[in-house]
Amino acid sequence: MPLVLAVPDKFKGTATSSQVAAAIATGARASGWTAVRRPMSDGGEGLLEVVGGPNRATVVTGPLGQAVAAAWRFDDTPLDGTGVPTAVIEMAQAAGLVLAGGREHNDALAATTRGVGELIVAAMDAGGRRLVVGCGGSATTDGGQGALEVLAGRPELAEVEIIVACDVRVGFLEAATRFAAQKGASPEQVRLLEGRLGELADRYADEFGTDVAQLEGAGAAGGLAGGLAAIGGKLVSGFELVASLVRLDECLRVADAVVTGEGYLDEQSFMGKVVGEVSARAGTRPTLCVAGGVSPPGARAAAARGLSIVSLSERYGEASARARPLALVGEVVARWLSGLVPAEAGRVRN
Repeated sequence: MPLVLAVPDKFKGTATSSQVAAAIATGARASGWTAVRRPMSDGGEGLLEVVGGPNRATVVTGPLGQAVAAAWRFDDTPLDGTGVPTAVIEMAQAAGLVLAGGREHNDALAATTRGVGELIVAAMDAGGRRLVVGCGGSATTDGGQGALEVLAGRPELAEVEIIVACDVRVGFLEAATRFAAQKGASPEQVRLLEGRLGELADRYADEFGTDVAQLEGAGAAGGLAGGLAAIGGKLVSGFELVASLVRLDECLRVADAVVTGEGYLDEQSFMGKVVGEVSARAGTRPTLCVAGGVSPPGARAAAARGLSIVSLSERYGEASARARPLALVGEVVARWLSGLVPAEAGRVRN
């Protein structure tokens, strides 16, 4: 029986990556295929789910100063088998755009990562010695200043390893121009935020000896990644981190076809995020991306990479795509896999 590897990201606001992977598997069974499910994350929202889900919650300062109960995970014996007590934090749980009420209600200039610093303190107090901080889905463009204010003077920082899982490759100074408008910033506010990030980069260089402006990925989560790098955090690709945890390469070696997906496919999907990285690793295997919606630049980027795409909104209408995305994912996958010749699919492994 031919095998399809289900490796989707979340459909933000409608379905988790685990739910989408299950829908892909349902479609595979309907077409006579078997499926291996590996829900994915690029280090942003969904990271907690991939590593087993949250098992702690701490009340911290939200992005606009309100109290929020932020979920996180602590393991005495983590998945990687090292035995190092490990905490996994999604910064979006403390400073996410959703917590600010979306771009319409966010205060792009005031939004703070202070709650992320408070989560890091809670993780250290719990005995965490490796702290994985997933950066994505932020309301903030404060360069990590809020978090660092909380962490200032904490001697235990010298005893922990901070791994910063970045969902994008953008630089620290690009964080405002690339993403602040999506967080509700006006053009004038974008310029103000850009200037503030420049001042912070100079300050971090003076105080910590780290030139965050030169670090790939430092702009993740509005520059939080760069702020954590300034105090010794190691920036890594969030996708690469998750791929190693779920042994993605081993799964790909036995797959005859690959199905990935996300809520909205655009050109940023190919800048370190799940869909772009999966399609690059899939090689010559038939690969499909099912998305809730697809932008014209996203469609062009997919075509340039030979990636098959289906937009649920385009095929079924936006209302249906939002109301029953999982059923539609299963239907699309079943139809696509039924059109593949198993013998041909098997020959494209590499």
